[in-house]
Amino acid sequence: MTDHAPRLFTSDAEIAHLGEGLLARTLTRAEWTHEAHLAATTYLLLKRPDIDLDKALPGIIRGFNESVGGVNSNTEGYHETITRAFLHGIRLFLLEADRDAPLHELVNELLMSPMGRRDWPLRFYSRERLFSVEARRSFVDPDLAALP
Repeated sequence: MTDHAPRLFTSDAEIAHLGEGLLARTLTRAEWTHEAHLAATTYLLLKRPDIDLDKALPGIIRGFNESVGGVNSNTEGYHETITRAFLHGIRLFLLEADRDAPLHELVNELLMSPMGRRDWPLRFYSRERLFSVEARRSFVDPDLAALP
């Protein structure tokens, strides 16, 4: 497990920019970091109940990737299992989080939690399974431990 310190946010406006920018495909590729993925998803879960993320998130991310010149292939771009694992982790985090806190503080808490770590899915998946073409293309069940 890595000890990479996440980039934290200083305002709710930063989070809104990421969430709405993802939807509008106005973010730059450089803005689309691990932290931005989690911040945008948290924003969408909490502020955009009109969007069914279980259905829409794959297309949202694929479309964004293509809008910045990326490719969604067997080796790069959208990854279904990682996306689903982190969506599950964010929802798990939000079950016990103080939703009355400022959004950026909530996202920072998420980023500092186990569910916010880049390697969180590797608690449940072997590298071989998680980084397989099958896992990129469709959700695969964990092979090390069940998702909590």
